[in-house]
Amino acid sequence: MTFLLYMLLGAGAGTLAGLFGVGGGLIIVPVLIFSFTLQGMTPEVMTHLAVGTSLATIVFTSINSVLAHHKRGAVLWPVVLWLSGGIIIGSFLGGITAAYIPGRELQIIIGVFALLMSLQMATGWRPKGAKSTLGHTLLSVAGTIIGWASAIFGIGGGSLTVPFLTWRGVEMKQAVASAAAVGLPLAVSGALSFMVMGWGHESLPGWSIGYVYLPALVGIASTSMIFARFGAALAHKLDPVMLKRLFALLLLCVGLNFLL
Repeated sequence: MTFLLYMLLGAGAGTLAGLFGVGGGLIIVPVLIFSFTLQGMTPEVMTHLAVGTSLATIVFTSINSVLAHHKRGAVLWPVVLWLSGGIIIGSFLGGITAAYIPGRELQIIIGVFALLMSLQMATGWRPKGAKSTLGHTLLSVAGTIIGWASAIFGIGGGSLTVPFLTWRGVEMKQAVASAAAVGLPLAVSGALSFMVMGWGHESLPGWSIGYVYLPALVGIASTSMIFARFGAALAHKLDPVMLKRLFALLLLCVGLNFLL
């Protein structure tokens, strides 16, 4: 029954990854924490295990999502390349940072972030920007910050990358596609960091590699890769405004659940 929950979670996360370029982590993390609580896992490692596992699943989600966007010619590969350099460094450092944050405090941080993202997605607010050249230094610095924060929250980076790129004048569909592409190196680096930092922890359940829980990883990955293509197809066909508002409502519930 638990494995079926992981598969359903993967379907939802994959669809969100393709549709919004968000990786699905903001949905995966709270559901995994709920599941781990029912399984009786210790609070000492539960949140870190959920975040690390979320990042590992995004590796698989990103592959199909980026392939689908690439076929439509929407990925800005030069931008992705320079963002990725900073993202790899930042996400590894983010995993190290998260390992030193107690579980309850980490939940509060993720909850506040979910509420902020809910507000941003509901209102469509973003800093006023103008079209300009995306310089290598700007992209590298932005990538480092995005990678660091995304690893702490257990997300694929799209929640931060898409607003950043659209703020700098990138068209929405290209921003979503490019965010999906940078999600892959971010997830790989972040997941490896959580594996290293959790290695040998005495409170981890069986079938764990550091802070990555393999049964959840397999269940989520088995369906997320399929549904990421479905989400990417929707992103190029549908007006995302109403969907974003519904997603914002979901994030509001997620954030309040973490905080309360």
